[in-house]
Amino acid sequence: MYWFGLYHWRRRFRAVGEGLVVALAGVALARRRSDRASRALAAVAVALGGARAVRTLSTLTSPPPWRLERYKYDALARELPLTDAGRVLDVGCGTGRSLVGLAPRLSGSTTVVGVDVFDDRVILGNGPRLARRNARTAGIAVEPVRGDAGSLPFASGSFDVVTACRVLHDLPADRHGDALGELRRVCRADGAVGILELPIVPERVDASPERYWRTRVGDAGLSVRTAARVPRRDGDEPYVVLVAAPT
Repeated sequence: MYWFGLYHWRRRFRAVGEGLVVALAGVALARRRSDRASRALAAVAVALGGARAVRTLSTLTSPPPWRLERYKYDALARELPLTDAGRVLDVGCGTGRSLVGLAPRLSGSTTVVGVDVFDDRVILGNGPRLARRNARTAGIAVEPVRGDAGSLPFASGSFDVVTACRVLHDLPADRHGDALGELRRVCRADGAVGILELPIVPERVDASPERYWRTRVGDAGLSVRTAARVPRRDGDEPYVVLVAAPT
């Protein structure tokens, strides 16, 4: 069984705690005061605080930390030469969700490297150990490396395939160019760069997600070979898949 960690756990746990505090304050008020107004106020506090705590707890399992929505990774992997790749780099691998998603298309002889800042303030348990464990469960061996997408600790042309799955949108807009430039730099001249992105663009950008990422990819010296929208099963806006090659 996989365990990909809890996203935004600090913020969500804090919200749960705040909701419980409000609810408990309502219970305490009801015990101390018996007049109608106080009891009504206490009931409101319990209802609102409890509802907030329950609602926030439900978001801790969205996405479920034990389940992989493979279809979105399949949409990217189908467009990449993974079976023939000798070295593959996944940028922003985190706890290994994208590595697990790409695993069925990888050859047993492929050297797989995952790089991430491994910030456990965002994802509970985010670290090399968990990335390695999840990859092993999926049947692949991965070498986790701590590093930043804007300054990858690898030589130029080190990898046949470089992927970045649902990570670029987490960077400030003024760092997108640096990160994409690094993906291009570490990719072989005849290799491929694959990107899976949420339908998100920076504030004050008047462009569709597909057009925004196509433009940034092109500006980084990459030629787009494939651009596709992947419908999401939750009905939200589609994911963006781009496959490009160094120019």
